[in-house]
Amino acid sequence: MKRVGIIGGGQLAWMMAAAAKKLEVELVVQTPNPDDPAVKIAHDVVLAPVDDAIATALLATKCDVITFENEFVNLDALSLLAEQGVCFYPKIETLAPLLDKYHQRCYLANLDLPVPKFLPLETLPNLENQNLKSQIAELDFPLVLKTRRHGYDGQGTFIVNDFASLQQIINSHNKKNVLNPPLFILEKFIPFQQELAIIAARSVDGEIATYPVVETQQEQQVCRRVIVPADIQPEVTKQIQEITHTLLHNLQVVGVFGIELFLTKENNILVNEIAPRTHNSGHFSLDACETSQFEQQLRAVCQMSLGNPALRCVRAFMVNLLGYETSRSQYQNKRQKLSDIPQAHLHWYGKTESRPGRKLGHITVLLDNENSDKAVSLAQNIENEWYKN
Repeated sequence: MKRVGIIGGGQLAWMMAAAAKKLEVELVVQTPNPDDPAVKIAHDVVLAPVDDAIATALLATKCDVITFENEFVNLDALSLLAEQGVCFYPKIETLAPLLDKYHQRCYLANLDLPVPKFLPLETLPNLENQNLKSQIAELDFPLVLKTRRHGYDGQGTFIVNDFASLQQIINSHNKKNVLNPPLFILEKFIPFQQELAIIAARSVDGEIATYPVVETQQEQQVCRRVIVPADIQPEVTKQIQEITHTLLHNLQVVGVFGIELFLTKENNILVNEIAPRTHNSGHFSLDACETSQFEQQLRAVCQMSLGNPALRCVRAFMVNLLGYETSRSQYQNKRQKLSDIPQAHLHWYGKTESRPGRKLGHITVLLDNENSDKAVSLAQNIENEWYKN
């Protein structure tokens, strides 16, 4: 029986459980908290921070291959383990240009893939420097300021409208991190028509499987809902597919990647961010597709043939169930009401505490028609039920 190590023990690892059982794969998880969701389903656990390479060396003794649930790892330390023969998928060389958002932007631009205009800000930037000030002015406000590492679910991402706001945010971060001030990247704000995403997998042999392009709807930079498939023109889908194949082949990906994109008002595509792992925008695949993104991940890293990513329904939508209060409630009554929706599939992650904005679960509803307005309306009804007092 194959054993797969997973660095990270959150819901992304937890959602691999059913696929692991189906494929006769045992999961071994490295995670710091015994209450993390994936601890409950793991065959074995290494309780340690995800960036603890000594713990990862121990993890390697317990499994055949190691993969990742998040990007909060120490690549330099993991590179030493790889040199000693530890098998990582995706490989460390694949992750290297992606974990820093500035490096990722440069990598995409060097492949001639379309990205927003961007500018790096080094540690403690002097915004009064005339050269830097003119470079920022050329991008033109509003701008998007991002920390280059460890940002997710809107954390470390800010929309800034002027120099004063930019300086204030940078100063605030530097005060909180005096010993290790963060690096930033500035990007041109894109007044997009839609935010899109695609989940794709690549095998060791170079086989690629892509899921339908989806529309993601965000609030405060956090994904609230996903509509499948996105209501876009065929030529837009074709361009996204081409971008995906270019990226996965050049990176020599093994595993599942999530690619987030903007569709501009001029019908142009820009790549927003790359997630080198299973992704929130692909959760619908658990219930709506022949092969889920989580099964696909295990298939890829275990060197199996990839599964069929096709939809099993005409349309679907997914709604994230986010925390809206600090509580230890498991919200049984609300979960039951949502589960009673026809063709609904509710996934509750079993986290022990709710906090505002924390992902506690998600619900996917399968539809038998192409009416996107109905999908949006049903999604709003679910949110009204979930967030009402």
